[in-house]
Amino acid sequence: MEWYLKVLRNYVGFSGRARRTEFWMFTLFNMVASIITQLIDRIFGWEDWSAYAGPVTTLYFLAVFLPSLAVAVRRLHDTNRSGWWLLLGLVPLVGFIVLIVFYAQAGNSGANKYGADPRTPRATRAPGRVPTVCARPCRMPLGSLSPSSIRVHGVRPRR
Repeated sequence: MEWYLKVLRNYVGFSGRARRTEFWMFTLFNMVASIITQLIDRIFGWEDWSAYAGPVTTLYFLAVFLPSLAVAVRRLHDTNRSGWWLLLGLVPLVGFIVLIVFYAQAGNSGANKYGADPRTPRATRAPGRVPTVCARPCRMPLGSLSPSSIRVHGVRPRR
């Protein structure tokens, strides 16, 4: 759910890069949500077989169309390809398969012309910046929290 919301918050952000996890988790949640909207349409008898989609499914499709395009473009950017490669999907059968292969490939390590590596911690992306404390939740009890146990990106603990 976190990955899905991350994509929706970056609604029409076509610049930058998207990790494989972000893309595939959004795609998975999107497919599950589409099935649920189709079931809702079918339960209420709103599905029109001539149009293949009822009003709930249509509204959902319209709501996630641009975020879906944006995350696909950012995923292509992570593999150092232009977003224009999405047009390859218009080629019947072959284009769709090639795009799936592109989406499944590992992204370039390090920065490329589309931005910094999304797998690299933010503190190590720009040289000369002060490292930041990790914003991810810790998996230790609060009672054991001490200044030496706080994780800092880009800095090795003293021994």
